[in-house]
Amino acid sequence: MVDPLTPSQHRQDTFLDHHTHIGEISESHFPFSFDPKFYISALLSCRNLTQIKQVHAQATVNGMLQNLAVANKLLYIYTQYKAIDEAYIFFGSMRERDSFSWSVMVGGFEKAGDYRNCLGTFREVIRSGVKPDNYTLPFAIRACRDTIDLQTGRVIHHIVHKFGLHLDQFVAAAIVDMYAKCGVIEDARLLFDKMPKRDLVTWTVMISAHAECGNANESLILFDRMREEGVVPDKVTMVTVVFACAKLGAMHKAKLVHDYISMKQFSLDVILGTAMIDMYAKCGSIDSAREIFDRLKEKNVVSWSAMIAAYGYHGHGRKALDLFPVMLRSGILPNQITFVSLLYACSHTGLIDEGRRIFYSMWEDYSVRPDVKHYTCMVDLLGRAGKLDEALELIDNMSVKKDEGLWGALLGACRIHGHIILAEKAAKSLLDLQPRNPGHYVLLSNIYAKAGRWEDVAKVRELMTQRRLKKTPGWTWIEVDNKTHQFSVGDKTHPRSKEIYETLKILSEKLELVGYVPDTNFVLHDVDEELKAGILYTHSEKLAIAFGLVGTSEGMPIRITKNLRICGDCHTFSKLVSEIARREIVVRDANRFHHFKEGACSCGDYW
Repeated sequence: MVDPLTPSQHRQDTFLDHHTHIGEISESHFPFSFDPKFYISALLSCRNLTQIKQVHAQATVNGMLQNLAVANKLLYIYTQYKAIDEAYIFFGSMRERDSFSWSVMVGGFEKAGDYRNCLGTFREVIRSGVKPDNYTLPFAIRACRDTIDLQTGRVIHHIVHKFGLHLDQFVAAAIVDMYAKCGVIEDARLLFDKMPKRDLVTWTVMISAHAECGNANESLILFDRMREEGVVPDKVTMVTVVFACAKLGAMHKAKLVHDYISMKQFSLDVILGTAMIDMYAKCGSIDSAREIFDRLKEKNVVSWSAMIAAYGYHGHGRKALDLFPVMLRSGILPNQITFVSLLYACSHTGLIDEGRRIFYSMWEDYSVRPDVKHYTCMVDLLGRAGKLDEALELIDNMSVKKDEGLWGALLGACRIHGHIILAEKAAKSLLDLQPRNPGHYVLLSNIYAKAGRWEDVAKVRELMTQRRLKKTPGWTWIEVDNKTHQFSVGDKTHPRSKEIYETLKILSEKLELVGYVPDTNFVLHDVDEELKAGILYTHSEKLAIAFGLVGTSEGMPIRITKNLRICGDCHTFSKLVSEIARREIVVRDANRFHHFKEGACSCGDYW
């Protein structure tokens, strides 16, 4: 927001000197000669709403509100103190308004979170014939962003073109941000690439948008391009880049970003430090995450929760729980995120009694009321352990609103234990909430297939066809020689496919000698066993691991990322390969990390 006064005017003496007690402005403090600058200076000196109203009253009595500069400053000060009702009443009484007046009012509503009145006032701007400027427009655009109102956002974009402001740096940056937050990344990028000049904020928005939309690799490409164009990142940008690295899960990139942070001597404060804990944990190095955690001079509840969560999804449930009392002794009280992290650690390590104790202590000991995420963790914990009746009882007795995550956890447990009746109940609730999510249909279809109920499988598939839904394809990524390689099931597009399949064949022969038999339960289709085994043989995880063996030095860890949950057969395969090839294999799937070493997995076969 731009003030109606220049900085030199702002530095003028105020009517409140060091001897005037705050809250005690009265008529005696005002001189006998009145000057607009005096009232503006007085408003700048106000410390609370009472003082603003006193100056407002004196300005009204002395006729100073006929001066547009004074009126605009009063309006602005009201909005700065979030007195939006008083501001709007005064705005309605103003005999004269200019573009700044409208901008203050539109911006005041936006900052107060009153997006309906923000956009309503902006419509009045257009109807009144006042040309919107590069101060008013960003407020209206941000209101569309915060309400994810893409339709109105596009209308405002047309208005921007109509008034020739599409090349304005501030306006264009706001539109890029709006499109990005509304999930239309292509539109955001198209406008971003056309901007003649991009500031640091716009670069940061675009980097963040690509990471949020699942294209973290493009975020890091943009980061390199930004620096090539001479734009120097700040700490906010680096937090965004670290977040993108965490999404990508590429250790090489993580180390490069860490080196850059060290080179530029960015202080490792609680925000950047916590982001780096998450980055290293999601890139597969729990030790590096802990090293950053221990280096932090200041830790808040988010830092502690991030480290607890990291231990949880790496399968170190005991370490996660051991960190909790240390956090309490440091004087940090847990919040809802802390308990989600603790319960998640319990659910993925089979710590049933500990999970129950933590869940019931939330409200009793820490006054933290469980929400649906905590119930979901408990359903997951109980369900994995086969305690489906207890999980269902917990669901039936919960007072918070049930969501798709909760029913999904129950459906997943039903798949593990083959509980058809409960699976149908969970699936019905899931499909009521998310009828267009193909994963729910696939999971139910697999449960039916495992039970041999092929007619029900056919019905589910037909329903998917009618609704034009397709199963999410499985992909696996591996980073070799600082380059990311991607595989799908049966993939033969890689330049080294011949070597990959030869390696797989040799591995399969060696695995058969130690008793490995493909678990065809994980190809739940009505086809013969030989074809099932063939499909399993070319799962994307196996192709990536085979490429890791031929593409990296002997003894080096193999790190892969899977967009879906790793199947049971690939899990067994990875364990045996880690023993035969004497390689550590780290798999990051949609749920957690698996560290395969010497024939065992960090999850203890409990995932």
